[in-house]
Amino acid sequence: MLAHDGHNCLDVDECLENNGGCQHTCVNVMGSYECRCKEGFFLSDNQHTCIHRLEEGLSCMNQNHGCSHICKEAPRGSVACECRPGFELAKNQRDCILTCNHGNGGCQHSCEDTADGPECSCHPQYKMHADGRSCLEQKDAVPEVTESNATSVVDGDKRVKRRLLMETCAVNNGGCDRTCKDTSTGVHCSCPVGFTLQLDGKTCKDIDECQTRNGGCDHFCKNTVGSFDCSCKKGFKLLTDEKSCQDVDECSLDRTCDHSCINHPGTFTCACNKGYTLYGFTHCGDTNECSVNNGGCQQVCVNTVGSYECRCHSAYKLHWNKKDCVEVKGVLSTSMSPHVSLHCGKSGGGDRCFLRCHSGIHLSSGLQETYSVTCGSSSSLRSKQQKSNDSAFGDVATIRTSVTFKVNEGKCSLKKAELFPEGLRPALPEKHSSVKESFRYANLTCSSSKQVPGAPGRPSTTKEMFITVEFELEINQKEVTASCDLSCTIKRTEKRLRKAIRALRKAANREHFHLQLSGMELEGENKSPRTSEHQLESCGVGQSHAGNQCVSCRAGTYYDGVQERCILCPNGTFQNEEGQITCEPCPRSENPGALKTPEAWNVSECGGLCQPGEYSADGFAPCQLCALGTFQPEAGRTSCFPCGGGLPTKHLGATSFQDCETRVQCSPGHFYNTTTHRCIRCPAGTYQPEFGKNSCVSCPGNTTTDFDGSTNITQCKDRRCGGELGDFTGYIESPNYPGNYPANTECTWTINPPPKRRILIVVPEIFLPIEDDCGDYLVMRKTSSSNSVTTYETCQTYERPIAFTSRSKKLWIQFKSNEGNSARGFQVPYVTYDEDYQELIEDIVRDGRLYASENHQEILKDKKLIKALFDVLAHPQNYFKYTAQESREMFPRSFIRLLRSKVSRFLRPYK
Repeated sequence: MLAHDGHNCLDVDECLENNGGCQHTCVNVMGSYECRCKEGFFLSDNQHTCIHRLEEGLSCMNQNHGCSHICKEAPRGSVACECRPGFELAKNQRDCILTCNHGNGGCQHSCEDTADGPECSCHPQYKMHADGRSCLEQKDAVPEVTESNATSVVDGDKRVKRRLLMETCAVNNGGCDRTCKDTSTGVHCSCPVGFTLQLDGKTCKDIDECQTRNGGCDHFCKNTVGSFDCSCKKGFKLLTDEKSCQDVDECSLDRTCDHSCINHPGTFTCACNKGYTLYGFTHCGDTNECSVNNGGCQQVCVNTVGSYECRCHSAYKLHWNKKDCVEVKGVLSTSMSPHVSLHCGKSGGGDRCFLRCHSGIHLSSGLQETYSVTCGSSSSLRSKQQKSNDSAFGDVATIRTSVTFKVNEGKCSLKKAELFPEGLRPALPEKHSSVKESFRYANLTCSSSKQVPGAPGRPSTTKEMFITVEFELEINQKEVTASCDLSCTIKRTEKRLRKAIRALRKAANREHFHLQLSGMELEGENKSPRTSEHQLESCGVGQSHAGNQCVSCRAGTYYDGVQERCILCPNGTFQNEEGQITCEPCPRSENPGALKTPEAWNVSECGGLCQPGEYSADGFAPCQLCALGTFQPEAGRTSCFPCGGGLPTKHLGATSFQDCETRVQCSPGHFYNTTTHRCIRCPAGTYQPEFGKNSCVSCPGNTTTDFDGSTNITQCKDRRCGGELGDFTGYIESPNYPGNYPANTECTWTINPPPKRRILIVVPEIFLPIEDDCGDYLVMRKTSSSNSVTTYETCQTYERPIAFTSRSKKLWIQFKSNEGNSARGFQVPYVTYDEDYQELIEDIVRDGRLYASENHQEILKDKKLIKALFDVLAHPQNYFKYTAQESREMFPRSFIRLLRSKVSRFLRPYK
């Protein structure tokens, strides 16, 4: 860096900032710096990270074989020495000789390469220091030279002569700091861009551009000698003009949120669909509603994916509030009317299937290219112990079947059906129906673009679509005859179901599958959408247009298929969910239309319901307050829950367990046991954030906690990790990322590229605790053997990005955490590339300029840019997807210049 005098150059100590990017020790040298490792470690090829030196084995991993810098394993088991950039290999093929290309050869001023290494010299008016590298200013040198020159002149005025001799660019650069030009009036000094000439007309002073309008930077401005750098706040990226900051739209990136993503300036938030809970900042897991107060169910609570349902014991039926059970007087009729019918047959020139939902319709959407439709209600007679295929309960046998089939190049879209040429019939003619079946319950789920398990990030050439259909059918004992018993009847029914499923599969594959909900004809899928990009895409059922987006009809409204828009629920009805096509009638109303309930989103708005803390025989007024020792948190209930253990409540009409007078007040992470009257720690896999509760909340989905006594949802972590990764691109990700990884976990991944491909890895940042002597670590090596070639190993937090190539053709990767640690971990992208490009890739990732600039570092952290870069490296033909203009807009000019010089040098022999 230039000293304040504008003449001298001072060494920059790179080790002061982020330890120079070194994992262990950073040593500053003149004009550069070096990373060194602790005892028992050696420096990896990237010259920054340290790899553990093994005791056994015969490779560069264990000894350097006399190499001064880099030991490289050559074919046939031999080794070869290489030097770091700026050094050249000595004649003995082991030592490395410093050149002027590395830190100016250690010289402060001029450097010249000789056979014995760099030779330093100093500018005029400076003398060489005893160290042979540094230069010291000669304060009295100028007057001496001037006087000696002046005394040699015999004629004329000595002062004028001295002045004329001094003020010429040939002598001491005319006294100018930078540029000197001889003119008729003497010398004229000028300064380069970024400097200003001082009042003495000679000296150049750095301009602090940040003092004027923040240097034109949107966010942060940092002054440098002769220039300045702009940088942005977290969550923003610097544009290619290297001044403007643009919000990073995380929602446009892959793998940001499991369900819904909402972008905010500088950040984003994730949201989950109803029935799911957010964990690990971006992930959604099924909520186990039954874990809290039995889901509010009076008798049996059964959790389902994305929802739950209350069920009743024999001789009881479910109350209209879907929570309470009321006793059934007389014999329970088992011949209940079907809610669903399936008709398949020839129509409109091909096989078509119509799934008609008559009642009990529930539609859930919101996820892009997914939807789920439920018709009817699942049997309340099932128990958790029943078999998966059939079960008999007295007079009724329940048969269930489930099938999933895949459609290539499909896209889930629940839309109003286009008319066939001859018109869409509401139902198939009787003579054309080859399949006719009625069901008590059906559930249909469609999802597009399903990822291949174990290969996140693997590009899919076709967009796959998966349709799952579940049917439930009840057989009455009265259907059994003397010639065919119950088992025989069940087998006959199952045979009919298999035929129905074959027809359904055929219709779905031919895009001839339709739903009929409340008389509205819908297409169940769209195989090859050909809508023009400029046309407004039609919205799915339950959604209407809001500008250029499709939004679900909000609670309190329903989707009208005729008008194709959302309409308020009429008087006497309510709807508490989004995106539905019907409104529910208010219960126990002789004249529903008289109830003024427009846009009612909850049954409590129907009026006349008992409020929390109250109950009645049917849930409507007149109501009674919950007795002492009982409580009720919900409206419209027929009973109150007892506190248990003989506990009283503070008053009548209690609304929660916290109103029960417990003997001790339980803190978060505990629940009150009404039998022992003690506070017990929440078991592993559950948490409790509140005081005075009598239960703990189950962790969502497949997550669990590290220990018992958890107090927050953030302590629920997904432990799933590891597996075989894709052939071309993918991610190595710590479990539960970007949430903290669990304690005491072990993950193993393998990358085994196709023939003639090598692996490039980028570590944007990694967060591992360093307090416990490397208890948590990430290691990448050739095989699971500790003696195999190691590419990367770390146990520290490392926020500066780094890129490197694998030292072996395949990689075995392991991550381990001990029993007490947790941190954010890592998300490490990798790409495999053609080994013909090995020299070029190595040249790029080992160039210090790739990491020196903050702008370049941000490239290695930018998911969108890395994806574009990896896309081209994995499949070079994809380069043509990115036009020259797009590449200029994506990458800073300095980065493009860096790559261009290396690529042109690499390709020059082939010109």
